[in-house]
Amino acid sequence: MNRYPLWKYAVMLVALVIGLVYTLPNFFGEAPAVQVSSGKATVKLDSSTLANVEGALSASKIAADEVTFDNSSANANIRVRLKDTDTQLRVKDLLQKTLNSDPNDPQYIVALNLQAASPRWLTALHALPMYLGLDLRGGVHFLLQVDMAGALNKKLDSNATDARALLRDKNIRDGGVNRVNQAVVVNFSDQAAADSARTVLSTSLNELQWATRQGGDGYQVVGTFTPAAQKTVEDSALKQNIITLHNRVNELGVAEPVIQQQGSDRIVVELPGVQDTAKAKDIIGRTATLEARLADPTNTHPGPNDPVPPGDELFTQGNTGPTLVRKQVIFSGDRIIDASAGFDEHQRPSVNIRLDAAGGRSVSSVSRDNIGKPMAMILFEKGKGEVLTVATIQSELGDRFQITGQPSPQAATDLALLLRAGSLAAPMDIIEERTIGPSLGADNIRKGFDSVQYGFAAIAVFMIAYYMLFGLISMLSLSVNLLLLVAILSMLQATLTLPGIAAIALALGMAIDANVLINERIREELRNGAPPQLAIQNGFSHAWATILDSNVTTLIAGLALLAFGSGPVRGFAVVHCIGILTSMFSAVFFSRGLVNLWYGGKKKLQSLAIGQVWRPTGSDTAAATAAYLANERGDDSPVDEIVQPAARAKAPVPARAQKQQAAPALRNGKPVVRRRSGPGIEPKKPGSSN
Repeated sequence: MNRYPLWKYAVMLVALVIGLVYTLPNFFGEAPAVQVSSGKATVKLDSSTLANVEGALSASKIAADEVTFDNSSANANIRVRLKDTDTQLRVKDLLQKTLNSDPNDPQYIVALNLQAASPRWLTALHALPMYLGLDLRGGVHFLLQVDMAGALNKKLDSNATDARALLRDKNIRDGGVNRVNQAVVVNFSDQAAADSARTVLSTSLNELQWATRQGGDGYQVVGTFTPAAQKTVEDSALKQNIITLHNRVNELGVAEPVIQQQGSDRIVVELPGVQDTAKAKDIIGRTATLEARLADPTNTHPGPNDPVPPGDELFTQGNTGPTLVRKQVIFSGDRIIDASAGFDEHQRPSVNIRLDAAGGRSVSSVSRDNIGKPMAMILFEKGKGEVLTVATIQSELGDRFQITGQPSPQAATDLALLLRAGSLAAPMDIIEERTIGPSLGADNIRKGFDSVQYGFAAIAVFMIAYYMLFGLISMLSLSVNLLLLVAILSMLQATLTLPGIAAIALALGMAIDANVLINERIREELRNGAPPQLAIQNGFSHAWATILDSNVTTLIAGLALLAFGSGPVRGFAVVHCIGILTSMFSAVFFSRGLVNLWYGGKKKLQSLAIGQVWRPTGSDTAAATAAYLANERGDDSPVDEIVQPAARAKAPVPARAQKQQAAPALRNGKPVVRRRSGPGIEPKKPGSSN
């Protein structure tokens, strides 16, 4: 009756093993480490960089616990794990001097970090500890103000370029297209040309509302943003900045950084584990902007003493050496929709670029007049430009074209990655800065885990004292619930914060509530006269519906918090929802398995170690059991019977009939005649007859 098949015990065993393996890394903690990453988009980490790091450590006689090179993603890094923080600071200064020969123009970022101290065999199984949030690990918090006026001006400059190219294509002569404050102004000498231009611009550049007015020596067509278009530009700028910040902070090796919108023009950045505030500010403040310009066709690569012609600009850094390019921008990086590496018709490595409509028109207009001349792609970071590539325009280009001449497929892949890299759509200022020290984070961890431990201990004392063996089984299933919850959070690489610890404590309370329902249901079955084995079966089956209803309603509330919450609320909701699912598994499936394992093989079970089962005064256990079994079968046939307990004990009664006998009612120690009529039984009055 109460036995699990072998496959269910196998499921329990597998769940235990998985829970132990993926919970174990959280007990090893983290060790101090130093991380090396690329400081510029054009600088790439490779095996030679790793050799330089290992050589510097060997020359200084510093023994590192582990040196790892992770180049599996775009944000490649080298990590050196060390024994203590003193050695960590020493190694940071050493690598800073070794890798960056010019401190004013660093090629690599050397930052302090923390790395999991788990053994290699756990890491090979992808068993990693949970990330700790800012309030537990310490770190830095920034509140950034986005310059929306700068975003609008940048968009208006782009619209002015589009308007200039559009009027030239339509052969409409203008007196100049310029951005004036928050508007695009096009000058005309007569009203007819102004009206024609207004019609063309209103059709093609409909995100601006165009109007004609008198101004200067003639007429002007003025374009301004509609309220809806302005809101769209601001939202787009905010989202692009958030994406770019994600790419930037990844270079610091921050585990689970928090970068989210606050209000309409602010961004919150939280970097757990980062104590170097100056380095974090430097990374966040970086802006990368891509521009395409025509190179000087007569002197593309000048000598060191050659003068810079008017209208040109000299770039000395990059993959091509010193390069002279025009100041006029053909298109910028925000026009690039996609860039991917591939091969041309001669199977040479190439980069395929796709622009938006406005970028396609601009490059088509410029390339049409400059076939056979060089075009350069320039990446601007920290106010300095680096020439990524210089290619010759072979024909008129459109919104899709190729850049060929790459030395290798890997070089083409790297260039495509740089072209796809986003740039900040608008400038940002840090208006709030806060640093949380690691000691405060450690204190929060200690208090949080103490609350969970003391709560667990208090629950254990109550459950074992009140439910005895079933209380112990409930605590074992609660331990499994906690084990599985931590294991799943570690497998998901979730970030644990103080609200998450509160959610764990809440999950423990909700999980033990399910066991209380089961234990009380078993007690109720025993009070009603059920045999122990049947009481176990009915107790679990009848309590399951209540447990399911309560957990589903609570899960709905948790999913609502997960869908509409943010920050700490969302972290609480994640742990809360996972805790509900693990509690349903452990409280019902796992605890039932333990009960079946202990009691399932006992055929002549007389009692259960579930604490005191209170029965009404004067009730007879055997009679109550017989009545319970009769009620289970639905035996309610109308029959009058007088039963003497002593006679029933002496007279042989068939087993089937013995089960159908109801318990007699006693009054002053004497049997009372009662009538069974349908579902109700009424006692006879003394001296009455039927």
